[in-house]
Amino acid sequence: MITKQDKNAVRKKRHVRVRSKLSGTAARPRLNVFRSNQHIYAQVIDDVNSVTLASASTLDKELSVGSGNVEAAQKVGELVAKRAIEKGVKEVVFDRGGYLYHGRVKALADAAREAGLQF
Repeated sequence: MITKQDKNAVRKKRHVRVRSKLSGTAARPRLNVFRSNQHIYAQVIDDVNSVTLASASTLDKELSVGSGNVEAAQKVGELVAKRAIEKGVKEVVFDRGGYLYHGRVKALADAAREAGLQF
């Protein structure tokens, strides 16, 4: 009998594959994205020092938008870019977290680019 693989397990495998090729440094940290059904989260991470430099999510009190849609992802992208630039980070490496570069993940990335992050 053929059984269908768990979507999240397949995503995690893909994420491990992607993470083996990219890493965040102090000069160019990693912009990581995690999305659940209801929320989306973004972190700017320095992997060398194991430090999160900036983060934003739809759970932040500053954001007063719906949670699981493209508009919310755009707001999170703008907010994480603003917070990263305040910390002096202008260039990042984008880590899509094993998700397809489409929909909410793409909206977050595009909004972060427009807000001033370079990747």
